[in-house]
Amino acid sequence: MTDEVAEIQLFVKIVKAGNLSAAARALNSSPAAMSRSLSALESRLGVRLVTRTSRTFELTEEGHLFHERCERIVVDIAEAEAEATSHGKIVEGKLRIGAVMGIGRRLIAPLIARFVERYPGVQVHLNLSDSGLDVIDDGLDIALRVGLPADTSVIAKKILSTRRIVCASRAYLKRHGIPRRPEDLHEHNCIRLVRGGRIMDRWVFQEAGNRFEVSINGTLTTTSGEVLHNWVRSGRGVGLKAVWDVQPDLDDGTIVECLKDFWCDGIDLFAVCANRRYLPPRIRVFLDFIAVQLPEMVRREGRSSSQESLPSPASPSAKARKPRRVGSLKL
Repeated sequence: MTDEVAEIQLFVKIVKAGNLSAAARALNSSPAAMSRSLSALESRLGVRLVTRTSRTFELTEEGHLFHERCERIVVDIAEAEAEATSHGKIVEGKLRIGAVMGIGRRLIAPLIARFVERYPGVQVHLNLSDSGLDVIDDGLDIALRVGLPADTSVIAKKILSTRRIVCASRAYLKRHGIPRRPEDLHEHNCIRLVRGGRIMDRWVFQEAGNRFEVSINGTLTTTSGEVLHNWVRSGRGVGLKAVWDVQPDLDDGTIVECLKDFWCDGIDLFAVCANRRYLPPRIRVFLDFIAVQLPEMVRREGRSSSQESLPSPASPSAKARKPRRVGSLKL
């Protein structure tokens, strides 16, 4: 029976992946091994479930019917296991976590290491991506993502809030001057993020309670928040970043906040998980852990970014030089 359940679970994963190669990558296996497992299942059932060639992977009519039943079985098994373990106090098992690249690498990864140190019975797989991870489609237990998901069937818990800021390096501002109003961005090289195939070329600002947008342009676009951050740090242009991504650079003066009087839009980080009747202890405990530890880590991390006008204490000679002024900021 154990082998049959494993076959069913594997079949559901293969269909979800869309083809054998994608399933092999997701399961750290090989397409040949996936093909052998699928062929063994078809041989045991005496029916072809999938029509597969080098170009196509399609369920047969029997495959569709079998897959519908298998999906329900897999969900029922997961619910049964969750119900059984939810009453226990042992925190163990595999935990699949997804997070956005920047905050995931810099803040969440260290917290996961501390979590595993506290709960050595848990094995965590961390998936970092800027492409918008989905807790269901990507097979995650928890997705730490910016903004509420469109899927209202999942559970979302707000973990952290901050604001987006317009920022640039001191070197860039020395060369190009400081934007004093949002409209001044028309004269600057603005680095734009791409999300869902769309270039984010309208930045939101507020003045005297009025919300408005400014169209921006520039020579650089990217799908990666980390690449955008690195371009800003290296003086390639002006960027729009969440404070939690750039706080260390604000603290040491590498990056300077611009247009501080024109508050940009806020940004929230949510922990998202499937809407289960019973949450396994490892998921429940990690949600509680990250909800306390991540905001505390952000609070402890650095000084207030209001000190961004101070010169960077890179060396004694740097301290001895008088800072140059550009506009209202010391550079």
